[in-house]
Amino acid sequence: MDPLLPFAEEVRDLVQNALKGMGSELRPEMEKPDLTKADFAFPCFPLAKPMKKAPAVIAEEIVSKIPLSALVERVWAEKGYINFRINQDLLTRNTLSEVLSAKERYGEGEAKNVKVLLEHTSVNPTGPIHVGRARNPIIGDTLGRCLRKCGYRVETEYLVNDVGKQVVLLAWGLMHVPEGEVPSVERAKDDHLLVGYYRKANELLEKDPQVTEQISGMLRRFESGDPEIIQEVRSTAERMLRGIRDSLADISIKIDTYTWESQFILNGEARAVVERLKRSPYCHEEDGAYYLDLSAFGIHGRDTKFFFTRSDGTTLYTTRDMAYHLDKFKRSDVAINVLGEDQKLGQAHLAAALKILGEERAPECVFYAFVSLPEGRMSTRKGVVVYLDDLIDEAEERALAEVKKRRTDLSVERMAQIAREIGRGSLRFNIVRVQAEKQLVFKWEDALNFEGNSAPFLQYSHARCCSILRKAGDYERSTEASLLVDEYERRLIRVLAQYPGVVKECGEKRKIHLMPAYGHELASAFNQFYAYVPVLRSGEHQNARLSLVEATMWTLRGVLDCLGLAAPEEM
Repeated sequence: MDPLLPFAEEVRDLVQNALKGMGSELRPEMEKPDLTKADFAFPCFPLAKPMKKAPAVIAEEIVSKIPLSALVERVWAEKGYINFRINQDLLTRNTLSEVLSAKERYGEGEAKNVKVLLEHTSVNPTGPIHVGRARNPIIGDTLGRCLRKCGYRVETEYLVNDVGKQVVLLAWGLMHVPEGEVPSVERAKDDHLLVGYYRKANELLEKDPQVTEQISGMLRRFESGDPEIIQEVRSTAERMLRGIRDSLADISIKIDTYTWESQFILNGEARAVVERLKRSPYCHEEDGAYYLDLSAFGIHGRDTKFFFTRSDGTTLYTTRDMAYHLDKFKRSDVAINVLGEDQKLGQAHLAAALKILGEERAPECVFYAFVSLPEGRMSTRKGVVVYLDDLIDEAEERALAEVKKRRTDLSVERMAQIAREIGRGSLRFNIVRVQAEKQLVFKWEDALNFEGNSAPFLQYSHARCCSILRKAGDYERSTEASLLVDEYERRLIRVLAQYPGVVKECGEKRKIHLMPAYGHELASAFNQFYAYVPVLRSGEHQNARLSLVEATMWTLRGVLDCLGLAAPEEM
């Protein structure tokens, strides 16, 4: 249960009834103001034009028609807003009761019979994940966690591009490039080891026409469904994927299913898409290649031509992607793709082509801007390309340096464990805290800030809750509101009550950047409470305050879980 929900519904009804009494059917949007000022607020500015009055006048008039109730303690107008203070004692009892009974399940929505297929990561299996694409798996995994908290049945998926020139070139390199000619690498991980073969094969491709012919031959055999060459290429891609999966596991990401692009060639579904599109009135031919004219679908200029075969009749990625999405729609109620901002045009093409195929559905896309690093911030010894693995190593190294400054009493092993939890957590948090569509420059001073909007700040707050509860030992839980009347206690309770609503907004509206922002607000409210209000040895208040600490611990643990972060009990 959402402890704020009954209050929100009451407030909406009061405003609606007041407007009806004024002869208006308008429905203003409710806002969440600064909690130090009010619990709920309604701006009257959108009402000014239809009601032909100043917002301040409208607010005063509405307030005059709103009676107080068991749930609402105070209503007032201020600068064109209608502000509400709800019954704090009732909110305190409801919130603490809900959190302490639900524990780690606090904030979860009711189970929904809706299957969400969430595709993310899906990088080409020709090398490790680089920093520019690091945002994709972190956004995808975090969104999946939030959707599950909302009650959806979520399956995450990776489309393995085992078709096409790049992966065939890598397979050729493994078959033909002697190991002695492959440059050495720093990591004994499959994805890093294979990069040398890919680069060497690409070098030979540019110099030797025979290599070009061999690669072209392999591609033709692949497209014709030759099982030998398909298996060779797939085994190469699988080896590369082992390294990619290890990198994802290091930041707590596990993908549920892997779909191979080649299956749509083998099962004939890509060819069936081609035949259906050829019968479309939007289909045209150019030098033996077939394309769709998408000018009727709002796409203009050079981008109107959407090719779906080459001149030799072989399919393109775009064709196989259509077959893949038709397959997705059979397996899900909602299909979501996490994609880089450079894919916007491609997705517009896909949606139009699916319409031509008679499919009313289109995938929902979450686009993100790429991650960049300030010049010189990463060590140049890592090479020209900065990989996700480099970022993880750097995060752990810097976190370990911070831990050593603060905890000289710990063993080397324990310091290393805490550094892993902090370092990897800081990487995920700092990437997801910025709205996906906005540019992100990754800065270590932000990511590892123990006091600011960072993973260590949340993790440290959780560890502090655990420490207080350990020192207290057994205690009798109390939701007695009369014992929790300090301004810092009440602000913390108000923040705790918001968590289920934040989970819902993160999942339903795909606004996952709200979760780290909420986590920071909760950790800040808790630390202010801890700084100004005694908990242990506080007499008749102790059990109620310990209950508040425990409620904070469970909620912080939920936030950390949504973000894919460890919840350390000691730091």
